[in-house]
Amino acid sequence: MAAGLESEVRRAAERLRAARRVVVFTGAGVSKESGIATFREPGEGLWAQYDPMQLATREAFIADPAFVWRWYRERFGKLREAQPTPGHVALAELERHVPSVIVVTQNIDGLHQRAGSSDVIELHGSANRFKCLSERHTGFAWDDISGSDEAPPRCPKCGDLMRPDVVWFGESLPHEAITRAFEVARRCDVMLVVGTSGVVQPAASVPLVALQTGAFLIDVNPVPDELTSIAHAFLQGRGGEVLPLLVRAVAEAAV
Repeated sequence: MAAGLESEVRRAAERLRAARRVVVFTGAGVSKESGIATFREPGEGLWAQYDPMQLATREAFIADPAFVWRWYRERFGKLREAQPTPGHVALAELERHVPSVIVVTQNIDGLHQRAGSSDVIELHGSANRFKCLSERHTGFAWDDISGSDEAPPRCPKCGDLMRPDVVWFGESLPHEAITRAFEVARRCDVMLVVGTSGVVQPAASVPLVALQTGAFLIDVNPVPDELTSIAHAFLQGRGGEVLPLLVRAVAEAAV
């Protein structure tokens, strides 16, 4: 480990160890390390290859539900094959050293839960949940609808078309999720941000709320981002490499 990074890791670990409430805010960079394509990365992201207006809007789904459903079914299959990284595992491990650790994520893959994180707020929905188009019935798992021969399948309760329970363009973030995210951000002692550019609103405001209310802000990213200049500590590197070092340092700080 480079001397500069080692010093920053130690300083960040001391603040984490002393904290009672930690909020971890994660973005697409965390999932990318599991082999999951990002949406917005120039040249490589999904929206550089596909037109989001034909795949990620309510209007597109209504116009051609079979086409949109097939795309998501293939993509969600890849998400289910992905595995948590050492970074995901380290964040779950952090719960052993801090009284309260809450993960707020922009990712829909469920990898934080699979790694063992016990409290995850999903701002953009989940690839593991489905709802009917009218949104009267929600919370369906893949197993609830995978036996249907229709594409998309029909809601078991009302017969309406089923859709992924993810946030499409033109839709608001789930009220309960974003409200709770801002609430826990206002109350945290440390905000640990990992793998996000910090530009997609309104989610990008969550770390800013924590900073404004006095939290210690730690930014983990391979390259400087929108939060780097205002963070108290910048740990440059991939989450899968930096987070295990950081959590190990937290554990050692208790000895």
